[in-house]
Amino acid sequence: METRRSERPDGVPRTSIRTTGGSLSPGAVVGDGRYRLLAQLGVDERASSHFWRARDGQLHRDVALTLIVGDQADLDAAREARRTLERAAHTAQFTHPHVARVLDVLTPGSGIAAGEGLHGIVVAEWSKGTDLIDIVNEGPVHPIMACRMIDSLVDAVERAHRSGLVLGLDHPQRIRRGRDGQLRLAFPGPLPETTLRDDIKALGAVLYLLLTARWPLHGGPAAIAPAPHAPHGGVVPPRSIQPTVPAELSSLAVRTLSDGGEGGIRTSAAFLRVLRQVSVTEERRAAASADGADPGPATDPDGGVWTTKRPVSDAAQRKRVAVWATGLVVTAVGILAWIGLSMISFFSGDEGATGPNMNVAANGPGTTQPKPSPPPPPKPKPAAVPVRPSSIEVYNPEGTGDYVELAAAAIDGNPATPWQTDQYQQQLPALKSGVGLSVSFDEPIRLSKVRILGATEGTRVEIRVADMSNPYLESSRLVAGPEDLPEGATPITVAGKPRTSHVIVWLTRLGGPVGQFQSEIGDLKFYRVPS
Repeated sequence: METRRSERPDGVPRTSIRTTGGSLSPGAVVGDGRYRLLAQLGVDERASSHFWRARDGQLHRDVALTLIVGDQADLDAAREARRTLERAAHTAQFTHPHVARVLDVLTPGSGIAAGEGLHGIVVAEWSKGTDLIDIVNEGPVHPIMACRMIDSLVDAVERAHRSGLVLGLDHPQRIRRGRDGQLRLAFPGPLPETTLRDDIKALGAVLYLLLTARWPLHGGPAAIAPAPHAPHGGVVPPRSIQPTVPAELSSLAVRTLSDGGEGGIRTSAAFLRVLRQVSVTEERRAAASADGADPGPATDPDGGVWTTKRPVSDAAQRKRVAVWATGLVVTAVGILAWIGLSMISFFSGDEGATGPNMNVAANGPGTTQPKPSPPPPPKPKPAAVPVRPSSIEVYNPEGTGDYVELAAAAIDGNPATPWQTDQYQQQLPALKSGVGLSVSFDEPIRLSKVRILGATEGTRVEIRVADMSNPYLESSRLVAGPEDLPEGATPITVAGKPRTSHVIVWLTRLGGPVGQFQSEIGDLKFYRVPS
């Protein structure tokens, strides 16, 4: 085995491990001749696990192999390997877009020939993308980008833990960044001693790694510099290494890694909740900072465009404005003169005059009658009255809602802070019939219109009303749609102006490219019939 080293831009040694000799080398075959090794992507020395990209000779596709290397005569090592393989087999029952699916588990005598020097092989689908180590080798990731990258991985851990499964992502070389920009567990197979708590700490460690390019747990690869430890114990907060890291995000990483004290993060649900709160806050700060530096054009809550830029002081521009203003004045004077002449003509006509404004009376010559007055214009219809919901929640009658912590962002009056759905590999209704938002009002209203701002183009919505905030879908009533949303603001008129306290904005189709279906809603506005 050969280890190559180079220098990163910040002077920290960069190490990559590639096997160039022995039985485990590119071009060799394992798994009783079925899998041809292509490239080694890492080693977890704690379990003698080697991570490889390989080619399945039978199905002609690339796969991810976790090879547990060792002498088959070593009974203790074989026993530990069997426990790892059993846990990997349990993981095969779990499906999530950000966890590679386990395709097969091979053991000596069952897919592994004698003399291969392997205790077992975990075969998983190949995850296209970039090694996590290659990403941080270029330096820390921007905090907002780090939040986005890890979000779906946290969601995967949360869903696995609810199923009683441990994923085992406490080694960075098991993780890759997919083409969607988010992290994915590419080499499943938790070690025998890995617990639910270890998964949570691993989330903190991955976040720490993204923010600092340092690994805070023991057993990390030589390619990554270890995190420095504080004098009182524990690791140095990321903010101490990278001052640009927000204090809340730095605290989240440290609180998740810590095993003692109050205020620690102990569940993936708590981690996900804090992560999304911090992410929304930081994106708002970034947007506000950008507006303060150079606001440029922006969109108001009703979809209009405004700007706070000062006009450019330019001589040619001033000349053009002066010529335009002079022309405007001349035109205005001409119009006024024409109106004056018309009025003089109207009032100075003699008794026998006839014309567009004079009529000969039937009673005799010389008498005139004025034209009848036009009827008064119709009174304008009273405009619909905006009304703000008292509460909002994600509506998903078939399971857990998507990004429940971001629901309030859909009625905060700011389209730049959207609520979004999960990302799906298949379009609705393949996995579920839909997903949406349910709002409630303090008092019943006669709903007139719903205005949707900042929606992902191609999203299909229905407007439904119900007698409660979280009903069965069949118990709700369709009052508008389905309608495909364009980019920008979309007003949707509600049929029948129903009286209700609960309104559901129900998404039955998501936007986004094939395999990455996802929709956002920037803001929702509701209007009632005026009293």
